[in-house]
Amino acid sequence: MKIAILGTRGVPPSYGGFETFAGELSTRLVDRGHDVTVYCRPSRNGGSLDEPATWNGVRRLVLPAVGHKYFETVSHTLVSALDAWRRDFDVALVCNAANAFVLPILRAARLPIAINVDGIERKRRKWNVLGRAVYSVGEAFSVAFASAVIADAAVIADYYRSNYALDPVTIPYGADFPAEQDSEVLSRLGVQSRGYVLYVSRFEPENNPLEVVLAYEKLVAGSQGHEVTRSHGPDLATSQPRLATSGTPPLVMVGDGLYAPQLVGELKSHASDRILFPGALYGADYRTLQRNALIYVQATEVGGTHPALIEAMGSGGCVLANDTPENREVAGDSAGYFRLGADETLSGSLRQLLESQAEREKLRQAGRERARKRFAWDRVVDSYERLFAALVGR
Repeated sequence: MKIAILGTRGVPPSYGGFETFAGELSTRLVDRGHDVTVYCRPSRNGGSLDEPATWNGVRRLVLPAVGHKYFETVSHTLVSALDAWRRDFDVALVCNAANAFVLPILRAARLPIAINVDGIERKRRKWNVLGRAVYSVGEAFSVAFASAVIADAAVIADYYRSNYALDPVTIPYGADFPAEQDSEVLSRLGVQSRGYVLYVSRFEPENNPLEVVLAYEKLVAGSQGHEVTRSHGPDLATSQPRLATSGTPPLVMVGDGLYAPQLVGELKSHASDRILFPGALYGADYRTLQRNALIYVQATEVGGTHPALIEAMGSGGCVLANDTPENREVAGDSAGYFRLGADETLSGSLRQLLESQAEREKLRQAGRERARKRFAWDRVVDSYERLFAALVGR
């Protein structure tokens, strides 16, 4: 089949979950003999429209986008849909319900379309009234114009059944960690294997990065009877941190926030010899940090299957997750859970896990087994391949 994937920043992955998803799905479909095109935006580090035409066998079509929080995604998806109109794709996959406005364009071209709606995006705190309205319309357009609506979690599928009387196709995210040597990222950051707490997510309000930092500082203050010392030295993304050799393991905050500069600034004000901000990491560096973390913290409050959560499980990580229905659906009894807000329990949960190696090992083994059984990428790609074949055959 000739398959198009629209609505992400493109491949290779360099931003978030949908980009990682596009990379994993597209390369595996190519390995199975399919012709896959992923629509990409110009890279942010001085990239142009003349970027490499292929990546791991996947065709990259780089098209422009308006560089604005509210218009970048929709502008790029619009020009991608108009381009797809003139090509002879057999089926298209659109990512993100905010992009559903292009579905009538693709349907007018008689192209079968599946849309992965992601989570209930209109609940994200970063969106104003207009942003929430766009997502509400996107949900309705997904139901009205897509050939198939895909939910990556049962919680999201139930939402569409209850609100739109639609039964989505439920296909989870995948998590496979290749057998490979660790990268040099641990030495670059000055941390040791099983010697740090890890957080991975975009720095956005609903992902609660600041709440994690504050809970960690509370833990450190309670453990040592004093506040952590702020670092006024060079940017910790590039410098060698001065880590304490004893006490609470350092916190490594992996991520960035393109559209939340105030939040990012406040977060970086907490940078210390114990709280490190290496930026957004991908590939071998990211996998090395996941494999070697003592504890992984998943603090998201909105969305379906969060990639970093199941990747932490799949890497054999000891997971602490925000107590939401979505996170419980993914992790089940293979994670510990905490609450945020006025009665936050994260600092206490971290303390308990740090004091119990037996509990950490129990969660680590349970998470790896659950990821192996439920979230293998080959099973995920099997489901997408069957769905695409069914849509093409209609």
